[in-house]
Amino acid sequence: MKNYEKYKVGYFVPPVPSCDWVKKDHITKAPRWCSVDLRDGNQALIVPMSLDEKLEMFQYLCKIGFKEIEVGFPAASETEFEFLRTLIDKDLVPDDVTLQVLTQSRKHIIEKTFNALIGAKHAVVHLYNSTSVAQRQQVFKASESEIIEIAREGARLIKEIAEQYPDTDFQFEYSPESFTGTEMEFARDICNEVIDIWEPTPEQKVIINLPATVEMSLPHVFASQIEYMSKNLHDRENVVLSLHPHNDRGTGVADAELGLLAGGDRIEGTLFGNGERTGNVDIVTIAMNMFTHGVDPKLNFSNMPEVVEAYEKATGMTVDPRHPYSGALVFAAFSGSHQDAIAKGMKWREAMDPTRWTVPYLPVDPHDVGREYDGDVIRINSQSGKGGVAYVIERDYGFVIPNPMRAEVGYMMKDISDKHHEELSTKEIFNYFSEEYINYFDPIDITDATFKHTSSTKSGASDSFSVDMRIDINGEIFNINSEGNGRLDAVSNGLNKTPYNFNYKFVTYSEHAISADSNSKAAAYVCIEDQLGNQFWGVGTHDDIILASVNALVSAVNRMNKKDHFVR
Repeated sequence: MKNYEKYKVGYFVPPVPSCDWVKKDHITKAPRWCSVDLRDGNQALIVPMSLDEKLEMFQYLCKIGFKEIEVGFPAASETEFEFLRTLIDKDLVPDDVTLQVLTQSRKHIIEKTFNALIGAKHAVVHLYNSTSVAQRQQVFKASESEIIEIAREGARLIKEIAEQYPDTDFQFEYSPESFTGTEMEFARDICNEVIDIWEPTPEQKVIINLPATVEMSLPHVFASQIEYMSKNLHDRENVVLSLHPHNDRGTGVADAELGLLAGGDRIEGTLFGNGERTGNVDIVTIAMNMFTHGVDPKLNFSNMPEVVEAYEKATGMTVDPRHPYSGALVFAAFSGSHQDAIAKGMKWREAMDPTRWTVPYLPVDPHDVGREYDGDVIRINSQSGKGGVAYVIERDYGFVIPNPMRAEVGYMMKDISDKHHEELSTKEIFNYFSEEYINYFDPIDITDATFKHTSSTKSGASDSFSVDMRIDINGEIFNINSEGNGRLDAVSNGLNKTPYNFNYKFVTYSEHAISADSNSKAAAYVCIEDQLGNQFWGVGTHDDIILASVNALVSAVNRMNKKDHFVR
């Protein structure tokens, strides 16, 4: 027998087709959210949170917008009982936030649970018992009717005790635990038995929570199960259908999303999917998925680094760097083609429609989750391309590298990163760029240049200029006067009046103003070509754009000199 042959399908499909959900293409509104970070998430920690840590986490969950928070199992743990009493006695629960507590269907546990809730303004009492075939046969050794009676007894007792506390606004919730391993007809019947006892009304709705306690099927099967239940629950208009997916198959988010399409009204989950085994469904991801479809999730994740920090502090766990929306690297593009597309997309958006976000490779604007483009989006290593390098230099330092020059600069940075086996910071990139190209005055330095417009020519031809300039070559000073068809041509002719041999021709020239936050005001780019066809770029900066262009020419000539030393 092969190992895989011992595994059989353990879930049940609805007895009738239940697939109307496939006709919907997106979620149109946020569900009711219930955080179970302080119950499912806390009980899953090697070292559970202390009272102070739980209080701090509760306050943070309120801050980001949760209106329903399950605070634990007060009848099962003294710490959780004390935590609940502290929240109530110290009036730490906002008026618009409802506490949720969990209880088994056992008399003494239900009574202690209500004792823990005395004085609460709003509370959900969450009753559960296991219903799956495996649990009935192996754990409880009980028949279907016996399992239903456990739920009925608990439901009746909760209703009776709640009437003794008229000052608290109670809502009742029932979960057929291990719903995904339960026959659909049995899950329907036990939930309806509980609904009938609680007699929901429009003002006092009942929550029926369907937990994927163990994720067992493909998400589309789970959605069909939810749709079947939604269509077959008593008093459906007075029932809040809640989903509590786990992540055993790694598709908890998909289960939740398809479950919402199938009739779900509410989601129970945790930040970043913390919870028993592989965890609960990740509410951050579900909410942000809605956000990127233009739906207000009713939770505030606009400062995602803070959310990550709060979570990691409370749990002692870490958020994976590739975790959707929140990981340290989820907006980082190292690939050259990705960088080029992102850079072009950013410019297109700025020029064409800044009200819409359509940037390639980035499903959400990093600014919307508290991240910065600088250091978060385009990052440079040996896999990066010319577009990414040019983008970060322009973004952070204002230099708009000409397209023909970008490949050369990009390959230089890739080579440096490859040899050092590390990512390059933006500062390092610019330092290498500056050292190699900008105002490169060794061995040639034109320390002074005064131009005079000597004549104008017909349209389409260059004007004539003369220049008086002081040239320093390896410490040797030359005072030169020369003329040319344009300023750079005049300077070039002047260089050739020195005893050195300069054999090159101009290829291209461009210039621009540098952004205001830079010390320089203008940048110029010159490309020259030697007799063998090798091209050399130089970049010049200066307060005066004319002198910036002179500096660019000098830089290009000096870079050519590194390959072929000048001779007299």
